[in-house]
Amino acid sequence: MQASRTPDERFQDLDNFPYQPNYHEIDNGEGGKLRMHYVNEGPKDAPIIFCIHGQPTWSYSFRKMIPPLTAAGYRVIAPDIVGFGRSDKPTQRSDYTFARHVQWMHDFVRGMNLNNITLVAQDWGGPITLRIVAADPDRFARVVVTNTGLADARGIPDEMAAKLRQLLDDTPVLNTQETNAAMREDLMERGSFQEQTQNASNDKDPTPPFMYWIKHCDASDDFNPGAMMSLWLNSCSAEEQRAYAAPFPAEEYLQGARQFPSLIPLFPDDVEVPANRKAWEALRTFDKPFLTAFTDGDPGSTDIQFQEEVPGAKGQKHVTIKDAMHYTQEDQGEEFARVVIEFIKANP
Repeated sequence: MQASRTPDERFQDLDNFPYQPNYHEIDNGEGGKLRMHYVNEGPKDAPIIFCIHGQPTWSYSFRKMIPPLTAAGYRVIAPDIVGFGRSDKPTQRSDYTFARHVQWMHDFVRGMNLNNITLVAQDWGGPITLRIVAADPDRFARVVVTNTGLADARGIPDEMAAKLRQLLDDTPVLNTQETNAAMREDLMERGSFQEQTQNASNDKDPTPPFMYWIKHCDASDDFNPGAMMSLWLNSCSAEEQRAYAAPFPAEEYLQGARQFPSLIPLFPDDVEVPANRKAWEALRTFDKPFLTAFTDGDPGSTDIQFQEEVPGAKGQKHVTIKDAMHYTQEDQGEEFARVVIEFIKANP
């Protein structure tokens, strides 16, 4: 497996991100090693808050949460998923699979010997780490999820897989501005990715908006995480946009970011559907504290799924964070940190 490593100078003098880099090596699954970067702040013997980002971001996205969390006495560990941030970036799209992302992150957790973890997971941080929670629950003390899910193609008949894949094949590749417009159209009414897929299988929605995102990331000539983040945050300065573009100086570094949306197991014939359904079976027995903290500006219908199916979510004071879109830790980082701290204190 060949991997690129973003030059350090790309990360110099980033806005409001003074943290020294830390690295841990994991097996790449082919007999070699990959280097993962992580932020490690706060007292070394303090309880761990494990913050996992999504696509196309990196640990930089948690910079507004780190100061209040560490000030409250917690140790914040925020790794960069392989293919993102300062972590190594395999250069072939085929190197990135859902199962490998789970294995890489699980190796990180075990190699760092992390225990008594309070997990904070957003976007792709959710499906990756929830698989780990399901497989290795003793390491986790609590879970907080925001604007994420664990897709398993439930409610979609097997015979609809071919139709849905053809619909995706027929979806045009749009540029950044066009994709942004397509994704925002009737955003709240169309619900989660999984609901969009269900509607498409019933001919209620001929082209689910998320399919434009999959095709854009997969094949658009102007795919640029910095430019997209500037459109999907309440505010994004030129310096913040530079930080989100920093990990990706050339096309070879973008392969993980391009591949992520295509890995969502939304179709019933997807290779990861059985593993996700097995994970859901385990989560239905997870009785440790589990909080949903979704936002009012993102189609977050999957928060109800967690609340109804995970035993540890029963009786918790689930919250809706106001005035935030998809990236909770960016749009309302300080408020989200407060929610996490109060959740931990309420569930010692």
